Amino acid sequence: MRKFIIDTDTASDDAVALVMALRQPDIDVKAITVVAGNVPLPQALQNALYTVELCGASVPVYAGCAKPLLRDLETAEVVHGKDGMGDIGLPLQGRQPAPGHAADMLRQTINENAGDITLVTLGPLTNVALALLREPELARKVGRCFIMGGVGAGHGNVTPTAEFNIWVDPEAARIVYESGMAITMVGWDISWRHATFDAEQAGEIRRIGTPLAEFVIDIQATLTDFAMRENALAGFDLPDPITMAAAIDPDVCTYERYRVDVTTGDGLARGITVVDRLGVTGREANVDVAESADRASFVEMLRRSVS
Repeated sequence: MRKFIIDTDTASDDAVALVMALRQPDIDVKAITVVAGNVPLPQALQNALYTVELCGASVPVYAGCAKPLLRDLETAEVVHGKDGMGDIGLPLQGRQPAPGHAADMLRQTINENAGDITLVTLGPLTNVALALLREPELARKVGRCFIMGGVGAGHGNVTPTAEFNIWVDPEAARIVYESGMAITMVGWDISWRHATFDAEQAGEIRRIGTPLAEFVIDIQATLTDFAMRENALAGFDLPDPITMAAAIDPDVCTYERYRVDVTTGDGLARGITVVDRLGVTGREANVDVAESADRASFVEMLRRSVS
């Protein structure tokens, strides 16, 4: 069994990624740690707890940071709905997380499984950065960290050049990217190019007919409208699930190794992942950047997880 920790700001696409991991027979999800991002922390916690329950899993879910390290929290309810799950009336309240802070649980679980943990981050990197600030050597104990964040090539989704997860807490992202951790970055460009579902493609998943198949499509209701209106896509896209697919099977994507730095300014300078493709900085490469993805493999993995 491969050992995963998933750090998430649970909204509609995060929930699909959780389903994929929790339903994968050879993966033992040791912990789910939750951070504020897409929605405030209390809602993100309820969404994660509900998804774990729906999958019939027994995985501890821990509350983490309710705001970025140095900035006020800016959320994405306009994208994912007020409840983060498409505002379709799900019972997203009343569940209790496990005791303990997410950053401490990250440290404990990684130390207990040093070298064997795959860390998958689906939201702002605040929890991970806090764990690293408390214990910098933790970076060398993570087998590999798959980050849904940034942009490998092309445009952003919150500014012309920045992706939401990095933009929300760029200071945390810089700490993680400069930590020495073995990082694979699956940027938003991979999602909109390879993980967008139009109405017909979404219908094919929903017609599998299981409660999970209906769930993973129905919760994209507000995301679908936003993605078509604001991102000029044919339907909703699933950045967190395609990142999870890469973590489950790295051959889903192809990669190149580059130097990646994170800008921590304001305005248009905030939260850019600067990918040094030509090596002009002369700095050592530190990130495996996803360049393309096998959509058929991703969709098949998604179908299996809900079937």
